[in-house]
Amino acid sequence: MKYKFLYCVCFLSLLVSCNGGDKKPVRYEMVKEWSPISNLKIGNPTGIGVDSNQNIFIFHRANREWPLIGAMPSDFIKEQTIIVLNRNGKLLNSWGENQFLMPHGLTIDEKDNVWVSDVGLHQIFKFSKDGKLLMTIGVAKVVGSDALHFNRPTDIAIAKDGSFYVSDGYGNSRIVKFSAKGKYLLEWGKKGMGVGEFNIPHSITLDKNGNVYVADRENKRIEVFNDKGKFLREIKNKAFGNICAVYYNEVSKQLIAVDDEVSWFGLKHNGSNVFIINIDGSIVDQFGKAEFKAVGLKGWFHDVIADKYGNIYVGDILENKVWKYVRKERVNKN
Repeated sequence: MKYKFLYCVCFLSLLVSCNGGDKKPVRYEMVKEWSPISNLKIGNPTGIGVDSNQNIFIFHRANREWPLIGAMPSDFIKEQTIIVLNRNGKLLNSWGENQFLMPHGLTIDEKDNVWVSDVGLHQIFKFSKDGKLLMTIGVAKVVGSDALHFNRPTDIAIAKDGSFYVSDGYGNSRIVKFSAKGKYLLEWGKKGMGVGEFNIPHSITLDKNGNVYVADRENKRIEVFNDKGKFLREIKNKAFGNICAVYYNEVSKQLIAVDDEVSWFGLKHNGSNVFIINIDGSIVDQFGKAEFKAVGLKGWFHDVIADKYGNIYVGDILENKVWKYVRKERVNKN
């Protein structure tokens, strides 16, 4: 019953204060039962992407759980871990069985290739949209911090020239850039709280100018760099919890971020919000946590994406759901 109550939540709350410039603030509405698989039990949906046809790719963990104590599992997940839906939620395809240990990030490039990271294998992979393996970076199950190895890489962002960036990650605190063919080019970052430092670089995205935005999760901020790794600025706000994901929306020219409010040394999850953020760092809208709390849910938003129609998709690894929100123009009744 709790899901029925949640699906019936209509309009999500607006941020009390707004510095959106000449951009109109918007409100978002959760779509009731947007997909026929809404009631399908999936594993943690850790990565989400949208292809050129506005189909939704979901990278999930099936029955695999992150171990709180001890080593990562060593056996591959037997189930298909990548699900493809159209924007109405119809299942189009699924693949990815017997290939991954611990799924994490997913990104789709301009040619509809699918890039994923596996924090158990310490690798990133490039696939065709139907699952043909095209490239592998990193050595399976081997940890390192050089040009050939990762330590639990979290996400990938692909530039227009085909070069790509990897946020690496849980074990390392760096961003690594590669050429389109996978040649190591450069890296930056170390663990810390200072300028250009990270405490779990958890998600990465690029804007139209090639600037790099990194969700610096435990530091509760977004750091911005140019394509050579030069620090430009940080986006920080007292409303932020741990920033789990950041996505540059090419349609609205804004950022979308999701957070996770935690306590008890990160063991207790108290809810998540979606933030719509202008490039200058001003928050346009904020929604999620209050509406979930009203129906007795919390949520842990792990990844976020938007399609060209303005729909927002959020991967929730606490409820094991992908939520869909549609944009509604704010009605000024004054």
